Amino acid sequence: MSNLLFEIGTEEIPAGYIEPALAQIEKNFSDKMKEMNISFGSIRTLATPRRLTMIVDNLAERQEDIHEEILGPSAQAGFDAEGKPTKAAEGFARSKGYSPEELQIVDTDRGKYLMLVREEGGQLVDDLLPEILSKLIVSLSFPKSMRWGSNTLSFARPIQWLLALNGDRLITIEHEGLVSANKSRGHRFLNNDTIVINTSESYEQQLTEVNVVVDQVKRRKDVEVSVKDAVAGSVFAGKGDVYIDDDLLDTVNYLVEKPFGVCGSFDEKFLALPDEVLITSMKVNQKYFPIVDKEVKLLAGFVAVNNTKTKDEALTRMGHERVLRARLEDALFFFESDKNRPLDDLVPKLKGSIFQAKLGTMFEKSERLIKLSRILAEMLAPELAEDACRAAQLCKTDLLTDMVGEFPSLQGIMGHAYAALAGEKEDVALAIREHYMPVRAGSQVPTSALGALIGLADRIDTLAGCFGINEIPTGTADPFGLRRISLAIINIIGAFQYRLSLREVVHKALALYGDKVDGGSTTVDGVLAFVKERFRNDCVAKGLDPEAVAAATAVGFDDINDCSQRIEALGKMKTNAAFSVLASSYKRIKNITKDNQTDSVDEMLLVEGSEKDLYHLCVEVREQMQPMLADKKYYAALESFIKLKEPVDTFFDEVMVMAEDSEVRQNRLNLLTALRELVLHIGDISKMQQEG
Repeated sequence: MSNLLFEIGTEEIPAGYIEPALAQIEKNFSDKMKEMNISFGSIRTLATPRRLTMIVDNLAERQEDIHEEILGPSAQAGFDAEGKPTKAAEGFARSKGYSPEELQIVDTDRGKYLMLVREEGGQLVDDLLPEILSKLIVSLSFPKSMRWGSNTLSFARPIQWLLALNGDRLITIEHEGLVSANKSRGHRFLNNDTIVINTSESYEQQLTEVNVVVDQVKRRKDVEVSVKDAVAGSVFAGKGDVYIDDDLLDTVNYLVEKPFGVCGSFDEKFLALPDEVLITSMKVNQKYFPIVDKEVKLLAGFVAVNNTKTKDEALTRMGHERVLRARLEDALFFFESDKNRPLDDLVPKLKGSIFQAKLGTMFEKSERLIKLSRILAEMLAPELAEDACRAAQLCKTDLLTDMVGEFPSLQGIMGHAYAALAGEKEDVALAIREHYMPVRAGSQVPTSALGALIGLADRIDTLAGCFGINEIPTGTADPFGLRRISLAIINIIGAFQYRLSLREVVHKALALYGDKVDGGSTTVDGVLAFVKERFRNDCVAKGLDPEAVAAATAVGFDDINDCSQRIEALGKMKTNAAFSVLASSYKRIKNITKDNQTDSVDEMLLVEGSEKDLYHLCVEVREQMQPMLADKKYYAALESFIKLKEPVDTFFDEVMVMAEDSEVRQNRLNLLTALRELVLHIGDISKMQQEG
């Protein structure tokens, strides 16, 4: 056993590329080792902007020996009457790299069959690693790759060196003219020298000595400490502290090999800008951390993180301040300019902005949103109807402002700010901001009912419109983000416990497009099926029982929250052993009655005592369940339904459903059909049967 060290040294890789690349390295190498029967321990991946590193503990010195017995065609098919191999035998042997003479005949449970016994001794891992590691480099994919010089293979950035050691043994790899060595490189600015790496165990310490913190977890902590220390040693000491944004921290972590925080300040006049504008200017453009007071209000300061320690920190600070000041001057100019243009004046200008080529302009979308928001409000919160129409009218206007043109991530945020400054109702202004929420899976939903209504209208309009022109996601292609939009619809409806018919709303949304789209039932069915699939995946991802999800969604999905309640009841009931057995019987009932649609039972045709008992209990249980179903008390209804378990078992033990007498047979089928339909108000429990 030995430890493998593999490092790909590059020019600076974009920060967002690194984590996915590390995940690929670990998975691809692990899969290859398993495929080649090479045992190994843990895999660690490390990275800086200039290197991607893998350390594999306890890598075996040799492949495991292979002993494999492969069954082929039957002996009868493999040899003719004269005992010569047939084409079937020859083809089988050839496909495995053997000759027909090496085939054996063995006895099996199915008779005599041909068999190949494959035995191969494992090779030395050192002999296999050059090809494995070379292919590992080529296997990595990035959002954008490049080729340089005369190279034919692409990578995120030019590869400058390769380091490969298995224990203390050098593994020689050649890649596009580069040959691996036992050498790495220090910090680009502080120790730009080549160093000899002794072993994987000394790797991190040796790089630390040349100012490279190669472990991204340690370096992330160092970044956090460095920005806090920078504030503590500045004019803001005791007045404020750095605001740590985790996403920014992750980004900065992959911009430096060793962090050095520098605290700067800016003119307090810029504090007149909305906080989001200041934060976006600092975070997005400059990767600066803002400084806040104890009430988490922004102060006129920031912290930059450098990748090197400078001799004159004051000069460095001035440079950062100068760059940020230019950004903030632009932002302040845009802000003042936008304030002079009322949002109402921007509404007609939406005619010049395309929503989607086949679906028209943003003005047309805005007109539909007003109508669809009113429809939703009248269904769910009639008192909000007028405010919903006003918010829908203004919610897209900030797309035409200079500020959003410069910072697209501020859409909605600036609409809120400008609406509030213009004296709009606070609820209306907030809805303009919140109708974009949630912005991604798992993020916050709107806090206000008005924001939720406009957000639903916006997304349902887009979803319905795209399906209406057959712009439906295929495979991984989803140019309009309809999967994300569907999840947002599901999460908003769930968070606000809205009870509405999704089918009805989608139908009305399609109608608002007029002849621009196909608004028929096929389109509506397609939208509901698409949302249902996202709902099912989301439920399972949240840990809900997959069988309960399948059972509930199989019988109805029009009301999302009603479906959620049924899933909860079914999942809770599944723990009852009697219910699992009853579900198995229910599957049998379903199969027997699949072609029968009538459920009227003639009591005079009931012959056996067990079928009479089942009928009377079925009537009793139905009477108990009906008010429970009306009140959405699904678990209580299932508790009543479970009483049928014993009578159903007895019925199948004692009664022949397919009796010779046609009237008796039909009556028994009707009884089972009535039983089948009884629980379909909650779910198709045949999908929850207990095997065996």
